[in-house]
Amino acid sequence: MAFGLSAAAQAQMKVGFVYVGPIGDHGWNYQHHQGLLQLKRALGSKVKTTHVEKVPENADATRVITKLASTGHNLIFTTSFGYMNPTNKVAKRFPKVTFEHATGYKRLSPNVSTYSARFYEGRYVAGKIVGKMTKTNTIGYVASFPIPEVIRGINATYLSAKSVNPKIKIKVVWVSTWYDPGKEADAAKALIDQGADVIMQHTDSPAPLQVAEKRGVYAVGQASDMRNFGKKAHLTAIVNNWAPYYVARTKAVMDGNWKQQNTWHGFKEGMVKMAPYNSAIPAGVVKLAEDTRKGIIAGTIHPFEGEIRDQAGKVRIPAGKRADDGLMAGMNFYVQGIDGTIPK
Repeated sequence: MAFGLSAAAQAQMKVGFVYVGPIGDHGWNYQHHQGLLQLKRALGSKVKTTHVEKVPENADATRVITKLASTGHNLIFTTSFGYMNPTNKVAKRFPKVTFEHATGYKRLSPNVSTYSARFYEGRYVAGKIVGKMTKTNTIGYVASFPIPEVIRGINATYLSAKSVNPKIKIKVVWVSTWYDPGKEADAAKALIDQGADVIMQHTDSPAPLQVAEKRGVYAVGQASDMRNFGKKAHLTAIVNNWAPYYVARTKAVMDGNWKQQNTWHGFKEGMVKMAPYNSAIPAGVVKLAEDTRKGIIAGTIHPFEGEIRDQAGKVRIPAGKRADDGLMAGMNFYVQGIDGTIPK
């Protein structure tokens, strides 16, 4: 089923964005908002945008999404995993409004699409770098929530780092939040105190990077280029490039050819990029990282190529096989070699 606008609505399309944190986080929400700004630049007066920041992943999300749908918005992007059920609930009530949900998997009505980026590809590239740059052989990882997207990133980082440094260990602190600079900073401090000399994160503020800068260790940014918050510490960052998708999907609604789909793009499509590499990284390690990135694009490298076992020793991906999207989308286990347990 294709969705489009009447001639009157096409004159100026209203597009809404819902963010789980502040646009000033300089991470996840900041990068989605950069997509909004580029959408406005690309389509000019043809679009009017609205954004709502710091919307919790609970009944508040349902209220905010409903308000956008009931105030003339033709297209609504809900940009956090926890908005999945609220998005589908509201979409059922407003069949003429188009909804796009980031990082989820439920499309319960024909007017709902889902989209995400293959962040794990970036973490696999970063894993090569941190595996080579660590002196203590210990990576610290500040994690948000135990959902497949986050677990997948931890596993990709560990497998990649271990491939270049067999002594590597990864320590994970779960902070149960996407954005809380205080909690994120405390987690980074605890990890450094436990011997980590490289900090990775799957949270949204630059606080872990700032702690790394103060403590004289390295870090990798999350979602956007964070180097201005710690120029010595910042090795690189996994950058999410949402703008082309936002422009394309908005145009599809305007042109009447929007169709329900699930999008999961990575390096190849340009939805995931690497921030510039720190000059402290040796040329050979930069080449290793770039060869890995190019290999993922070419299809000669896959971050989850077997044999891969879980912590219990069970073979999850047989030798010579690659994880399919279903296994990766539902990943709920640590790979063999990672200590600790995943919170329930």
